[in-house]
Amino acid sequence: MMTNNKKAFGLLVVILAASFTPALAQQNDYPIQPVPFTSVHVNDNFWEPKMEVNAEVTIPYVLAQCKANGRMDNFLRAAKKLDGDKLSEFPFDDTDVYKAIEGASYSIQNKKNPQLERYVDTLINIIGAAQEPDGYLYTFRTVNAKKPHEWIGAKRWEKEEELSHELYNAGHLYEAAVAHYQATGKRSLLNIAIKNADLLVRTFGPGKLQEYPGHQIVEIGLSKMYRVTGNKQYLDLAKFFLDVRGPKGDPYNQADKKVVDQHEAEGHAVRAAYMYTGMADIAALTGNKTYLAAIDDIWGDVVNKKLYITGGIGATGAGEAFGEAYQLPNMSAYAETCASIGNVYWNSRMFMLHGDSKYIDVLERTLYNGLLSGVSLSGNRFFYPNPLASMYQHQRSAWISCACCISNMTRFLPSLPGYVYAKNNNDLYINLFMSNSSNIKLKEGNVNIVQQTEYPWKGKVDITVNPDKAGDFTLRIRIPGWAKQQPVPGDLYSYADQKSAPVTLAINGAVQSYTTEKGYAVLKRKWKKGDKVTLNLPMEIEKVLANQQVKDDRGRFAFERGPIVYCLEGPDNKDSLIQNLMVDKNAIANATYQAGLLNGVDVITTEGVGAARQLKSDNITQTNQTVKAIPYFAWANRGPSEMTVWIPYEASAVRPKPAPTIASTSTVTASLKNKRMFAAIKDQYDPADSKDTNFPYMHWWPAKNTTEFVEYTFDKEHTVSQSKVYWYDDGPWGGCRIPKSYRILYKKDGQWVPVKNKEPYNVSKDAFNTLDFEPVNTTALRMEIDLPVDNSTGIHEWAVK
Repeated sequence: MMTNNKKAFGLLVVILAASFTPALAQQNDYPIQPVPFTSVHVNDNFWEPKMEVNAEVTIPYVLAQCKANGRMDNFLRAAKKLDGDKLSEFPFDDTDVYKAIEGASYSIQNKKNPQLERYVDTLINIIGAAQEPDGYLYTFRTVNAKKPHEWIGAKRWEKEEELSHELYNAGHLYEAAVAHYQATGKRSLLNIAIKNADLLVRTFGPGKLQEYPGHQIVEIGLSKMYRVTGNKQYLDLAKFFLDVRGPKGDPYNQADKKVVDQHEAEGHAVRAAYMYTGMADIAALTGNKTYLAAIDDIWGDVVNKKLYITGGIGATGAGEAFGEAYQLPNMSAYAETCASIGNVYWNSRMFMLHGDSKYIDVLERTLYNGLLSGVSLSGNRFFYPNPLASMYQHQRSAWISCACCISNMTRFLPSLPGYVYAKNNNDLYINLFMSNSSNIKLKEGNVNIVQQTEYPWKGKVDITVNPDKAGDFTLRIRIPGWAKQQPVPGDLYSYADQKSAPVTLAINGAVQSYTTEKGYAVLKRKWKKGDKVTLNLPMEIEKVLANQQVKDDRGRFAFERGPIVYCLEGPDNKDSLIQNLMVDKNAIANATYQAGLLNGVDVITTEGVGAARQLKSDNITQTNQTVKAIPYFAWANRGPSEMTVWIPYEASAVRPKPAPTIASTSTVTASLKNKRMFAAIKDQYDPADSKDTNFPYMHWWPAKNTTEFVEYTFDKEHTVSQSKVYWYDDGPWGGCRIPKSYRILYKKDGQWVPVKNKEPYNVSKDAFNTLDFEPVNTTALRMEIDLPVDNSTGIHEWAVK
């Protein structure tokens, strides 16, 4: 074990969060190693401002929110430095502090910040004081609350395979400790992590406690600890935690099979991505081929059947999980920000194992779309899920009680430059395109690489090669799949126009012919200082089509230009309406850069039609209008609105503007605080069934066994004699069921009076429940609903006639 800070820091090569050059020699590791992000100095107009916002706004904001929301107090109370036993909401809340420290450490590496470094030192002292003498660190137990959280169990590790998150917390502690040590050379947090990891080594393993992590990530953390310390016990324990998993557990956390017997992605998407990343790490470090076979198959399953066009993963909010093959709903897409970050981690590892550009294609798609959408342009508003369609019900949050995605963004963005380059002896991989100056050590010698580009808005990339001395080495420049008419590997998505524009490469102005290997242009020569490679990528506007087995995208296309996926959003289009728009698949589209919009973006403009229902007929009118699209990552920065990524080109996929009926012109009130759900019950959407989540619905979850109400206040007095209600019921897994009963009342002389129904009330799912009653003249109608004893209730539509 190294004990001298200067000696340790001198031996340690700083490297990105994804992987580390070992401080002590190991026999195995990834054949391809990333270039440390501290060696890559980004100075472009796209990513540098976003990294600055993260450093100057997001990290301080998240640290302040951690304090305001009890995260720091958890540690202070565990250390007996604060009275009482009040804790924050979730036992994994400790990790928000760890991830913020990790992000702050990366940020300090990119740009010195003595004030932030001192604050981190203070936090580390608080964390250390909360650690128990044997190394145990879990504030929710150490506080010894009179009423312990129901997730933590009566003793250590008792509910680890379920919900305690003790090992999950440890994994994030280790990642933060390694990052802090690399940033500062200080061992303060690393020593805390070593003490905790040594406790795990004494507790778990063959002949000891046979438990697996309920939420994976400790495997990644232990691998990083092994690289830094050289302590092989950490690597052995990481492998044990994988090998002991399954087969008698739950698919929710990938424990229903042994990990080597898993060949399809299932369950909670974040847990899954972290596990696949850990499997890749341990496969690289141990040479385990069976892990590789499993994650290769799982990767194919995700990319061919379960990946959103934005790179998001996790189709359903039920378990925050992968769905079935080709189950990719848009309005209810979960696509959690943490899952996108995990998808980047995983694909980065897959590239380092195989050296194939297809993994970077998926990484880049996720990075520019499903991941970047997780944080606002201002840096202080956030998405947890990242849906691909909305009708005002989605809005960025200032804070979320389960804040994992927020703190995850703080640690990811500063490490971004570490994904640009990778190396293997004298092969230098150029994976991502952004203006930067980087110093890279190859076997042949040191080389400075300078990229100059306006990517992702323009496709020209100038790469200047400056070796210390002229030498033979190979540049491997990724030719993105989207530039070769393949949006993602496999057949899940394709372009409507299959005509490919040329990708050109020039060296010192002379166009070169080149060979490709695994998606990389291979340029092998004797390089000298000042040699310039110019890559020209065709930035065509593409219309993406989904595989026909994705039923939610049939009759629709998505705009894409370069790596950027586009969406239609209300503020840019007529009457702020989006769901009623249709664009011909062959329509001509143009892109124009607008510096004053959303911090500067390319906007796509085309011509389409707006559809509207007619009141007294089934006819749909269509009106010509201009349609504008913005980059998906930038949506919801101007307040809640309508939005869609997938644009109808067939009339069957359009949702026409509602006709002006009694219901659609009414004001909705209900026994709910979330007013964003109110419009859902009068949008004239015909659900496929009661569990349909393709359009918004109203619900009272988590209330149960109560009486609730919803009211229509009419625009004027109307005579009404019929009510039709379609219940939302997401059984057997969700929390809503059809109600026990309901009744309709009307307003008479300021009082609510029951209508005189002509037949008994019917309560059934998967159909409209129609009630005819004696006509009443009124200005308002009310529905009172008795919720089930053990569940809540929701409403898709409530029509009045």
